[in-house]
Amino acid sequence: MRVPRSLRNPDRPRRPRLLATLCVAPLVAGCFASPGGGDSKASAAGGGPRLRVALAFPPAENLSPYGADATILSRLGVTEGLTALDGNGSAVPGLAASWRREDDRAWLFTLREAVFQDGTDVTPAAVAASLARAGEARPAPAALAGVTLTAKAAGGAAVRVTTDSPDPVLPLRLSSPSLAVLSPKAYGNGGSGQQDAVDPVGTATGPFEITRVTGTGAAALDRFDDYWGGRAQASGIDVRFVADGAARANALRTGQVDLAEAIPVAQAATLDAGARRETATTRTTSLHLNAKSGVFEDPALRAAARAAVDASVLTEGVYEGHADAGAGIYGPAVTWAQGKRVRPAGRARAVAPGGASITLATYDNRPELPEVAQVLKQQLEKAGFTVKLEVREYSRVESDALAGRFDAFVAARNSLLDTGDPVSVLAGDFTCDGGYNLARLCDADVDRAVGKAQAAADADERQEAAMAAEAVILGTDAVVPLVHQRIITGVAAKVSGVLPDPYERTLVTAGTRR
Repeated sequence: MRVPRSLRNPDRPRRPRLLATLCVAPLVAGCFASPGGGDSKASAAGGGPRLRVALAFPPAENLSPYGADATILSRLGVTEGLTALDGNGSAVPGLAASWRREDDRAWLFTLREAVFQDGTDVTPAAVAASLARAGEARPAPAALAGVTLTAKAAGGAAVRVTTDSPDPVLPLRLSSPSLAVLSPKAYGNGGSGQQDAVDPVGTATGPFEITRVTGTGAAALDRFDDYWGGRAQASGIDVRFVADGAARANALRTGQVDLAEAIPVAQAATLDAGARRETATTRTTSLHLNAKSGVFEDPALRAAARAAVDASVLTEGVYEGHADAGAGIYGPAVTWAQGKRVRPAGRARAVAPGGASITLATYDNRPELPEVAQVLKQQLEKAGFTVKLEVREYSRVESDALAGRFDAFVAARNSLLDTGDPVSVLAGDFTCDGGYNLARLCDADVDRAVGKAQAAADADERQEAAMAAEAVILGTDAVVPLVHQRIITGVAAKVSGVLPDPYERTLVTAGTRR
């Protein structure tokens, strides 16, 4: 049994052995020195050199697994769920070695032998408690939109998970980064559902363990030697959260980092061809119009905004050919969608905006988005709107967007990120009870169509019902799909084992090394 490591409170001063000083500029020479003070040498414990990684999005919710920060944890190889997704979007074993459906509401998952990073065993009771805490979180994780689940130890290594209504895609749902399994110590003594009571530092199961977090600027991870899948090839990871896309690209180009995510298209040509990994994703950039209050509460004005948008200008101008024009909520990477797409119907007739004043907002962690918003501002003004543009870093704009403090919001959203199930994103983003409803849409027809899709058990029927629901959602004009993105990941020539994927859940794995 591994001796538990004393865990560090992220709010306390940093250990001298870790990054000695915060960098004043986004990335300058020396920022990614290894904890021991060397450069790329292996740690004393053996194994490969530490990886130096630049991520675009800093933690927005204290690294809570229940919101946007969940993908930071999964991309760095910290957290895992009972299941995972393969390249085809099918559920494959994670912490659960196997599973079977007992009836329409109950599934039995058999756990593999594994330990948490605090040295305690992954037991059915611990898994059940972790899933229960996710179910109590408020707002609910997007993966649980419209679903109430109960997990209980079922003898031996088994966990029984039941849902309040039939859920044919539960194994897909449990692959969500927001349903990662953490040890009991992760939850401390905080009240149920409090995001700040969940601490993934040293309490997860992945190949890398967080040892220090410096606010929203940096984090350090060490290899977790008792990982069930075998020791990672890298001895650790030094992470910087760098919102400036040009700075991320420059850090890779000058050898300061080994991996840089979300390279801006404007910077792609500055990197050697071998350093660019372009991946088609299920991410769509959309214009969300506040359907609950303000100017766009009027469907006719939403229709006017939708009619004003010319997405071709964005794909060729802003994205320089590294994206496809928006066809719907699901893009080309969702290969089955095109043949099942339904034309939106029942749209309101557009009216002249007459100078209606709106606030359009976005964030700059994805550097193309401010450019997209600037183009949209011009297009909307040409159509007769008066537009104020507001751009912030994501962690400083998300809460205001969800609270409806803007009339319009430009966001990039991976439609299959949360569960791999095409219906879940519709429930989470566009229904009355959705936890990530940027458009603040609450429409009975939408809820009815999404509910019908959620009830479909057959895979083909579920896809067809999802496309029918997409058509109803698009018919409200509360969301205007703009482009379907391809992501460019910067990878140094000496690095191998990087795993960019269409669902954007995985980046560093146990096999990643330099």
